[in-house]
Order: sequence, then C-alpha cells, then structure tokens
Amino acid sequence: MSEGLERTVRAAAEEPIGMLGLDLETVDVSRSGSKRLVRVAVDADGGVGVDDIAKASRAISAALDADAAMGEQPYTLEVTSRGLDRPLTEPRHWRRAAGRLVSVTLADGSSVKGRVVGSDADGVDLTVGTEPRRIPLTDVANAVVNPELKPTKDA
Repeated sequence: MSEGLERTVRAAAEEPIGMLGLDLETVDVSRSGSKRLVRVAVDADGGVGVDDIAKASRAISAALDADAAMGEQPYTLEVTSRGLDRPLTEPRHWRRAAGRLVSVTLADGSSVKGRVVGSDADGVDLTVGTEPRRIPLTDVANAVVNPELKPTKDA
C-alpha cells in the first residue's frame, strides 16, 4: 500500500494516542479483500493492557473518521501492542527492556547476548556473562528481546 496513506494514518493517530499516554510504534496499511487493513502497534512504559488497546482503537477510529483519512473505502482497524519480536530501534525500547535478555547484532557483523541493565539516548549497558559492556546505539545493527520462561530474580 501507499507509504503516503501510512503517513496520513500516522498523522491522524499520533495526537489521540499521545493523549492516552501511549507511543505510536508502527502503522501498516494493506489490502484485505475489498477493504483496507490498517494495523497499528502501540506501546507504553509498563506495557500495554487490553483496556489500553480498546481505548487506542476507539481513539484511532474516531480520528480516522473525523479526518476522512481513509476516504470512502471501508477499512478494518487492528490495534496491537508492540510485541516481543519487534526490534529495539529507539532509546525508549531499550529503557523498556531493562532487565531483559537481548540478542544484539553489531554493525561489524559480530553479535552479543546479554541482559539490559541500563540505557540512555546514546547507548545501552549490558551484562554479558558476568562482564559489563557498554554498546553505543550507533553500533547496533539489530537487536531483539529473547523470550524467557523464567527470568532471573535480578530481571
């Protein structure tokens, strides 16, 4: 689908989502039969619950209808949380991953697996094995949270 339409949906949804205390993470617009499928992912410090998703869905739907962003063509709106498998691309993602085990691929092609112990706008602090390691965000090519069934007590 058109990147222009995704930008239009993002522009219409950002303010109402922000008013709910949520971050608008991704917007994807695609075809689903004769309708458009609008998928929006949101996140927040402390996570996003079912009530947050419901409020976000109502707010985005109202914003899209008021703005006529989708035109006359029918659409289906799906609002979800960011998800565990999404890459860590923003400083807020790293902040929210504190205590979590992550896999990081660095720009030089090497990889690191460690636990996030801190982060700021410039980098992330990991514990790799028993050693502390600082990684500048500019050196990160890709990073994801590793699912753990039983995180350590320190996490």
